[in-house]
Amino acid sequence: MQFVQQGHSVIVSAPTGAGKTVIAEHVIEECIRRGEKVIYTAPIKALSNQKYRDFETLFPGKIGILTGDVTINPQASTLIMTTEIFRNRIIEEKSSLYDYAWVIFDEIHYIDDFERGSVWEESLMFLPDHMNVLGLSATIPNIDELAGWFKSIHKRPLKVVTEHQRPVPLHIFFQCQDKFYDKFQRLVRQGFKSSDMPYIRERRIPRQAFVRPNRMTTLTKHLLEEDFLPCIYFVFSRRRTEYLAEEVSSYDFLNAQEKKEIGSLFDELCRRFDVIGEPSAYKIKPFIERGIAYHHAGMLPTLKEVIERLFTSRLIKMIFTTETFALGINMPARTVVFDELRKFYGRSHANLKTRDFFQMAGRAGRRSIDTEGFVFCRINPHYMSPRDLRKIVHSQPEPVYSRFNATYATVLHLYQKYGEKLYDIYPLSFHYYLENKKFRKKALEMLRAKVQLLKDLGHIRKNKITHKGLFASQVYGYELVLAELYDSGKLEELSMHQLGMLAASLVYEPRKGASKPPLKKPALSLENFADKIVSSINKREKRMRIKPLSKKCYFHLSNAVDAWIKGESFDKMLRLTDVDEGEIVRNLRMCIQILRDIAEAPISEALQGKAWRLIDLINRDIIDSEKQLRS
Repeated sequence: MQFVQQGHSVIVSAPTGAGKTVIAEHVIEECIRRGEKVIYTAPIKALSNQKYRDFETLFPGKIGILTGDVTINPQASTLIMTTEIFRNRIIEEKSSLYDYAWVIFDEIHYIDDFERGSVWEESLMFLPDHMNVLGLSATIPNIDELAGWFKSIHKRPLKVVTEHQRPVPLHIFFQCQDKFYDKFQRLVRQGFKSSDMPYIRERRIPRQAFVRPNRMTTLTKHLLEEDFLPCIYFVFSRRRTEYLAEEVSSYDFLNAQEKKEIGSLFDELCRRFDVIGEPSAYKIKPFIERGIAYHHAGMLPTLKEVIERLFTSRLIKMIFTTETFALGINMPARTVVFDELRKFYGRSHANLKTRDFFQMAGRAGRRSIDTEGFVFCRINPHYMSPRDLRKIVHSQPEPVYSRFNATYATVLHLYQKYGEKLYDIYPLSFHYYLENKKFRKKALEMLRAKVQLLKDLGHIRKNKITHKGLFASQVYGYELVLAELYDSGKLEELSMHQLGMLAASLVYEPRKGASKPPLKKPALSLENFADKIVSSINKREKRMRIKPLSKKCYFHLSNAVDAWIKGESFDKMLRLTDVDEGEIVRNLRMCIQILRDIAEAPISEALQGKAWRLIDLINRDIIDSEKQLRS
């Protein structure tokens, strides 16, 4: 705290549950006391929403939020936003940040995220000189490198605070062949039976070496008998969270009084968040009444919030959830269980990173309640070797690396400001600070290739940003596709329904096995036009070795979006797609953000009016994020 008092920037590296949020609260309190402003950035909107509620309770009337689909009290002394919005503000309109003395980066190790890490890096690279930084992170072994880079480009002090001890220590157990082990070597000797146990990484069962399955009944009985509840059970599949909840539903974890309490609380919360008549709420209620719940991204955001609030009541004894439940949301339990120690990382399945393991395991052990937290890893010897297991649970967390890869919109903004001197910006990056000459050269070549592509496509002419380039610079993430549609005049010609379908096609990413329903003529013609544009852009990108390629447009949600714009009910819209209801809500909220970007770009009044009207049509009922936040 003393570094904050002295006005120094600070990066804190500490285990999950070590109380990092207290430091953020102190900064906010100090800024409010001094009449200064502070920005709080979070990696995901769910965490932004949670922090808005938490801080609004602590500092009533002093908190605002800005996430693209939500704007509440934007002039507040503490403004919560996604890191993307903060980065955009720095690059587009730095003057709008003059009143802010601090920026807090929650989960700053996201700088290592393959898809979005560049946003954190750019935010730190171009940070205004007058702003101090508080970075909060899980354990970062190379935190001194991160701090050294920051000090080298900003020429001002940055203090590093590291904490390796958890306030509540963890005790790790393993379930293997339906037996429990708390010593790693004993697990290897008896659970793996290494002399006759062939380890394979492929998902197939070998002909030899029978493995006794780890039964849920064995685990559940053990957790009950040893008083290890409540428990957060991490699963890397949405469907499996529900399957496992069903599997343990023969157990009833609540007494008569608790049943009465949780039933009353569930009904009250469902009324409050307007999900009382939703089939998904009706479906989960029998589990809730037994002290069981599940939680995943495919659920309605409002129903997820109901579950989160129930969990904080301590009446939920077992919750089956995907990993986002571990990210920053302050919901500890006595025990954490890992269904497996492999997950999908972008392109393929891989063993859990040590950092991710401890991010989730860190939810075990409640401060001031438990003397230790308990972690159970369910192990199948066919899919996990002793060596890999040791690496996951007994290694240092991975160091953070740079994922610097500026978007086309960022490049356009920087080119508008620096022109051909843009390339002098790259040495300010964390990537340049960490990498050797070979990789620095490749990164610079990528930057030059992007600028050349923008010139080839007419975004830059005679070293000046064109009107097309100005438009593209305002629509982060989808700039090249939208700019071609705009430049061709097609964007102006689209009906309101087609504009909604287009926005959905830009944000939607089909899950494996997703089917696309038959499309009507307006959607088909738009899909064909968009496919040609993306194909042409991708060919150029491949030729110039630019990665990742601009995203393809997926029109799977067209029929559903069309029905929603026409005013149909949410239930009727659901019947037009096989996409999970929570995913539809999230995608429509992302559509609102894109449409807002389009409406605020330099376009005709007619197109602006169309975009704003469409936002009003989409942003109703369950899609309205602000309504949920104000509940």
